[in-house]
Amino acid sequence: QVQLVESGGGLVQAGDSLRLSCAASGRTLIFYTMGWFRQTPGKEREYVAAITWRTGTAYYADAVKGRFTISRDNAKNTVYLQMNSLKPEDTAVYYCAARPRPDGSTWLSDYDSWGQGTQVTVSS
Repeated sequence: QVQLVESGGGLVQAGDSLRLSCAASGRTLIFYTMGWFRQTPGKEREYVAAITWRTGTAYYADAVKGRFTISRDNAKNTVYLQMNSLKPEDTAVYYCAARPRPDGSTWLSDYDSWGQGTQVTVSS
């Protein structure tokens, strides 16, 4: 499995931006898909974005398309989630995840390594 550590969460106002980071270790990621998911109390964890490590192909949930950007830094073994134009409904714990197949899956059950999560709170 891959070890994942998220950082960058915080409290911001609606319209602000945040960048989340996910540092990965323990595996070569070239054949991996990396994903971001989020969860609010009482709700199921939901897909936000994914990127295939080798090609950098990015995928987004409709709710964040045009506002969020997922990217990766090969040298730092780190995945980022740039979040712009944040809305109160983006408030959640954000989780980084890794899937050992380069298919850009959006299914939570396809990911077998997870970080501890980082809280993002957007006030109105």
